[in-house]
Amino acid sequence: MLNVGNITVKRAKSVALNDVSFSIQAGKTLAVVGESGAGKSTLIASILGLLTPSQGAITWSGAPVRACRPALVMQEPRAAFNPVHSLRRSVQEPLRARKTNILTERLKRLCDGLELAPELLNRKPAEVSIGQAQRVGILRALVAAPPLILFDEPLSALDAITQKHTAKLIADLQAEEGFTALIVTHDLGYACAFSDEIAVLRAGSIEEVGTPDAFVSNPKTNYGRKLRDAAFSLGALERRR
Repeated sequence: MLNVGNITVKRAKSVALNDVSFSIQAGKTLAVVGESGAGKSTLIASILGLLTPSQGAITWSGAPVRACRPALVMQEPRAAFNPVHSLRRSVQEPLRARKTNILTERLKRLCDGLELAPELLNRKPAEVSIGQAQRVGILRALVAAPPLILFDEPLSALDAITQKHTAKLIADLQAEEGFTALIVTHDLGYACAFSDEIAVLRAGSIEEVGTPDAFVSNPKTNYGRKLRDAAFSLGALERRR
């Protein structure tokens, strides 16, 4: 279980996260939603250990979260890879860091699950589509079988059709692999369709946490209600599966 306990993160003279707390049960998905500047990226950096909270703690099953070696799927697919290396070399990076050999059968199974032809990994990032690059990013996150994966706006660079397809692939792989997921997104429709709980982050503070159905039917805060109503007006919540 991931537990974020009362963390505060300061940047220069401002507070980026203020007394933030939540937990995610093993194998479940929490979506963190909020507008730009709410602190979503700071939250991810803190969980990864790139930022140190001035107070509070982040743990995985009671141990420091770095012990579980969480993986990250980045927002901009192609920027996540070294442009001069093959995608195969980039996919193998998490295994080299662990001094572990890649298992051909596992790689093939994951490629099948992500609808990727294995030979596509011989290409460089610029030689594949954005959608393919994002699926390779998910493959790299999965290859070492981490118990926790962080998704930073994983669909925002994709077109609408590819978004829906990729979201379904992530959900299917999670059901198969059993990893715990934290999804940071501004897409409330995606969050409601594919998460077990939603946390609303505003100006560095958690406004409310609840199930997608509870949030859609009756947000607990005025800010949550504004987010919900804006999503309805844009048709985002109508795309829920």
